[in-house]
Amino acid sequence: MTGPSDEALRAIAHPARRAMLRLVWDAERPASELAEAAGLTRPAASQHLKQLREAGLVSVRVDANRRLYRADLGRVAQVASFLEEFWAGPLQRLRAAAETDAATGRRRAEDVS
Repeated sequence: MTGPSDEALRAIAHPARRAMLRLVWDAERPASELAEAAGLTRPAASQHLKQLREAGLVSVRVDANRRLYRADLGRVAQVASFLEEFWAGPLQRLRAAAETDAATGRRRAEDVS
């Protein structure tokens, strides 16, 4: 599987861009609405949307004088799959270690009683 570009990972690292991505998950939305919902100025929102576009996470459609944005769910799925695979092993090991520590702690508590 091809992983996401560093550009895609950097794009989702910013909370405003993640918020904007969530807003365009199910429907197209104009840049002005995204700026307002994210609490950003229009120029700032434009810069964030540019990064999301360049990372391939959103597509844009021009409708008269508006730009409408929508998440590219295929690209988002690639990023999600990469992150799941990336963290699967370490998280399983962490869970096993935590369960072992918890079991050891219970045994110690029982021995003290």
